[in-house]
Amino acid sequence: KVETIGDAWMGVTNLENDQNETHAKRIALFAIDAVAAASKVLIDEDDPEAGYLHIRVGFHSGPVVSNVIGSLNPRYGLFGDTVNTASRMESLSLSDRIQCSEAAAKILAEQDPTLPLRKRGKV
Repeated sequence: KVETIGDAWMGVTNLENDQNETHAKRIALFAIDAVAAASKVLIDEDDPEAGYLHIRVGFHSGPVVSNVIGSLNPRYGLFGDTVNTASRMESLSLSDRIQCSEAAAKILAEQDPTLPLRKRGKV
């Protein structure tokens, strides 16, 4: 599931199939790939001096509520504290960096101990 929120988008794992053993690892690897891919995209192909895209990534793990919203243009929406926390992780992240909540970091450390995690400190 991907949902746009303003100028950001939110990707979600583990909504349909049971992915409890890999969901945090999957989103973390996706985040790493997204930051790497964005850094190779020119902002303006006609003006390479403008540089490359820089994105921020944030993620959290927890329960969500979902439902179809609207009748004229229905869309599938996600709600809850998990969505709000993930959004905060992204908005408080640094350019070209990935920030995850402590809850997501604990799950990620269990799912893939080889992925490097470090505390950012007080934000």
